[in-house]
Amino acid sequence: MTLSRRSFLRTAAASVSVGGVTYFLPPFPKSHAADTPPPSERIRIASIGIANQGTGNTKIHAKNVVAVCDVDKRHLANAVKLVESASGKAPAAEADYRKVLDRKDVDAVLITVPDHWHALMCVDACNAGKDVYCEKPLTLTIAEGRAIVNAARRNKRILQTGSQQRSDDRFRRACEYVRSGRLGKIKEVRVGIPGPNWVQRAKKPVPDSDPPAELDFDMWLGPAPKRAYNANRVHYLFRFFWDYSGGQVTNFGAHHLDITQWALGTDDSGPTTIEGTATYNPDHWFETPEKCTITYTYANGVKVICGNGEKGGCTLVGEKGTIFVDRGKITSTPEDILKDELKDTDVKLYVSKNHHQNWLECLRSRKAPIAEAEIGHRSATVCHLGNIAIKTGRKLTWDPVKEQIIGDKEAAALVTKPYRSPWKLG
Repeated sequence: MTLSRRSFLRTAAASVSVGGVTYFLPPFPKSHAADTPPPSERIRIASIGIANQGTGNTKIHAKNVVAVCDVDKRHLANAVKLVESASGKAPAAEADYRKVLDRKDVDAVLITVPDHWHALMCVDACNAGKDVYCEKPLTLTIAEGRAIVNAARRNKRILQTGSQQRSDDRFRRACEYVRSGRLGKIKEVRVGIPGPNWVQRAKKPVPDSDPPAELDFDMWLGPAPKRAYNANRVHYLFRFFWDYSGGQVTNFGAHHLDITQWALGTDDSGPTTIEGTATYNPDHWFETPEKCTITYTYANGVKVICGNGEKGGCTLVGEKGTIFVDRGKITSTPEDILKDELKDTDVKLYVSKNHHQNWLECLRSRKAPIAEAEIGHRSATVCHLGNIAIKTGRKLTWDPVKEQIIGDKEAAALVTKPYRSPWKLG
């Protein structure tokens, strides 16, 4: 989204900007001095995972990136050039993220890696005293999310989830109208996600092979099960294999179901029942669903229908009308709903104009960012529950307080996943 990748930060008092301009922030509050020891006011960032989305994230902070990390030597070399061009100084380059976390000149990390690595890196970063920006979905499993939240709280770290739609005025406005009662009682939310783009990117399956010399494939796998290298399972295409991600349900679902949670006021909760159906690629080119429909029911009776057959974005349906919101668009039926501006007495939600700027501002203030760890965890949980319902083919009962699937041992076992030795979530 252009709002978070190309916009300049405009916090004049803090002298903050991005896109090749160094930003300096006032000293951290004294009450947090022990939690944030670096004496320099300059926030020094390490970027871990620097291809695809990682390139964009690195560009945003390039002037302040002091270290880059990737398991692919080609990507690493490209990132060094990118940062050096922006800052005039080559960053440290590492293939092992743990070496980055050991560096005393790193205050915060950008984590833009496949989903199966998110939890380990987030927890390790928090334990190392680093603040974190981690791409969505925050986790691969539900249990990982609670581990991340606990690590962030225990270490008093600022963690922003890359759910950038929360920093878009249109999505915030839609949620404010819903929570101010402008649609009356909400009856349902319809969430559209795209179909898999695996075929467009991969064209066709390829046989297993030796990994390319520039890729440390064993490190790429990390906690995931050991298996032979296949070019169609790594880099972007990882999204469509269960070992590493959850398909479009966790990809775009992590955006639109996150907005649904915000609109319903359930950032600390979630649905109570979940059921879903799916169809798969008949030739087994990839593992996650080709098409799916998932129905979530919340405690207040609101139903959320998510699937490939729905209109892309979020359609919020109430007794008095509907609001549709997607990237770059917000409409209402009847039109008068949005024409009637919100009043001072209406619900006003957290305002963030730029997702990365919000993170930086919170590194200074030590206040929670707009998509802090609990929010990222809860929104990812909704996605994971949908996939678990699809996998089991059964209706699930979820206790959002205990964070447990009730009455189904097989399904309950899927809230976590074992890590390949020697990796452990500490």
